[in-house]
Amino acid sequence: MLSKEQLLIVLQIIKQYTIYDLSDYAEGSLLRRFNRLMVNNKIDFNQLIKLIQSNKEFGKNMIEDITVNTTELFRDPDVWTFLRTHTLHSLGKRNRINIWISGCSTGQEAYSMAILLYEMGLFDKSRIFASDINTQVLESAKKGLYRYRNNLDYLSNFNKVIVNNPLNYDETNDIDCSKYFNIDIAKDTIQMHEFLRKKIVFIQNDLVKNPQLDFTHFDLISCRNVLIYHNQNLQNRIINGFYENLHSKSYLLLGVHESILGANSAKFKKKGKIYVKQI
Repeated sequence: MLSKEQLLIVLQIIKQYTIYDLSDYAEGSLLRRFNRLMVNNKIDFNQLIKLIQSNKEFGKNMIEDITVNTTELFRDPDVWTFLRTHTLHSLGKRNRINIWISGCSTGQEAYSMAILLYEMGLFDKSRIFASDINTQVLESAKKGLYRYRNNLDYLSNFNKVIVNNPLNYDETNDIDCSKYFNIDIAKDTIQMHEFLRKKIVFIQNDLVKNPQLDFTHFDLISCRNVLIYHNQNLQNRIINGFYENLHSKSYLLLGVHESILGANSAKFKKKGKIYVKQI
């Protein structure tokens, strides 16, 4: 098992021999992930160091392997219902809506956003950018192809957010999910429609080095269940980057167990399930 002292050495070697910097990631999470990686590859500490130093492909695959990639369509439906009835409704008054899904993993959150925008009549005036450090999951995201049997909750979540009336659960809208994706039970697939796939711009981005996208400002940034894997110092840098990247009075969505602490807390006001930039 990797010790804390050995982990620090590994992080220094990664920073020296790769383009990645994991020094501000949460220590406990990194220890668990590196130990799992070493077991899976049947290597010890010394072998790990040598591989990082001598094999660029191993270094790239290692980062992709230890990256957390847990997501689902309309994850936490009550959050999406709030977005629908409050946040996006307000943004609908703007001429254009720029949205950034940071830490998008395999893309389900970006597709959820596209579906919701389409349903609200905001699709054409919106631009959706989705980013992740992991190039492998970005390739999966672009395809918009998911396993059916492993993701039955997608249909339940879709119904809670899109089909059910959030203001009166006894009422439902006549909306079939086939409007947005095809389900092939025999092939065990869920395939997002092409018009959704074309809408989303997927970008490789490392939040440690680039906590903002310089080419535009955003009306909504969603970064859910990412900050919990970073220490407080890196969390603050990322939040500040998001602040600089948002239009005034625009929105930042974090995970249900994440919050804004320290000096950055004065820059945002919590409104329901979302943060609003104050200046």
